[in-house]
Amino acid sequence: MSSEDHKTPALYLKPLQLRAEIDRCLNCKAQPCMTACPVNCNPHEFIQFAKNGDWTHAVMAITRNNPLGQTCGLICPDKFCMHACTRNAIDFPINIPKVQATILQKYHEQAEAHPMAQPLDRRIAIVGAGPAGIAAAARLARAGIGVVIFEARDQIGGALNMIPQERLPHDVIERDWSFIQHDGHIDLRLNAPIDDITQLCKDYDGVIVATGEPHCMALGIDGEALSVSYMDYLHDPQKYATTGAVAVIGGGNVATDCAVTAARSGAESVEMFIRRRVCDMRISKSEHLELLAMGITPNGMMSPEKIELNGDLKTLYVHKNICRNGKWMPLPNSTVALPYFSLIIRAIGSRADAKPDLPPENLVYAGDCKTGGSTIVEAIASGRAAALKFID
Repeated sequence: MSSEDHKTPALYLKPLQLRAEIDRCLNCKAQPCMTACPVNCNPHEFIQFAKNGDWTHAVMAITRNNPLGQTCGLICPDKFCMHACTRNAIDFPINIPKVQATILQKYHEQAEAHPMAQPLDRRIAIVGAGPAGIAAAARLARAGIGVVIFEARDQIGGALNMIPQERLPHDVIERDWSFIQHDGHIDLRLNAPIDDITQLCKDYDGVIVATGEPHCMALGIDGEALSVSYMDYLHDPQKYATTGAVAVIGGGNVATDCAVTAARSGAESVEMFIRRRVCDMRISKSEHLELLAMGITPNGMMSPEKIELNGDLKTLYVHKNICRNGKWMPLPNSTVALPYFSLIIRAIGSRADAKPDLPPENLVYAGDCKTGGSTIVEAIASGRAAALKFID
């Protein structure tokens, strides 16, 4: 399947589309969109500024509580502000995330800096420069607290860097970051993994660990080594590009990103194997539609049993599942062998590093390593909450 067979959806609204969307806002007094947002961003406020042509204050309203406003606008799911939008009861919701991303794309450089507090004689270390770590750093810096971010990789973004470029170009993350670090209170150190959190807690007034879930969950089947983890695949999809058939084991957002990336990279066919029903997939409506549009086949109620090498190809053995008493279990005598895959990607989840049994009092966790897998806006909210523990 050629990547040119499917047109990539536009990341931003055109000027007339933007005007049409912001004009649809009903100026609700209850502001349910703000209540539904995990970081308490106020779409009502920034849309009203945009209606009046006040783009600078629109940007400031967005970034007041969300330091990754443009990034978040491109990938935030439709289950928060859009789900709460009053227009749902009339026709269809305002595409608030895309309005937000478009405002920042067009007018970010015109935004004024947030006023900064006087520097305080305190330093907080943050481990991890993903959404939670960046959000914590932004909130601490705004309060005048010095921040040192230790990032193990060579770029910021954390798990955001695994999102396909078609959905989230990396320069958008960098643009949001440049808006955050202008005050000089933040010291970012790349290629700086931390092995001893306890020592870090002694060296700094506080430590926020926001390392996400860096370990891919294992399938626990024979031949698993013949598969590729979603982390390895999404960090360098061209390394694994194939014109053959691709199997993706998993049915969540990350598995969907793997399937779409494989299709766009030239795979002849892409199949997903999902333990539960297809309708149970925890992905957005737009992602469901994208899978259909790209000819990706989601196989529901199927789980892998083993993988075998078959010449240049791989044979994936799968069995059917059945739900009994609320539990999914293998259906006896339902195993089939699928001997035609060039690439098998495992994308069933991830896990965080183990936490110390007796953590120091000045150690706080934030983001996915605390709450498990979450959306970007939930990770941002968690990072802000962690920062507030060190702000008087």
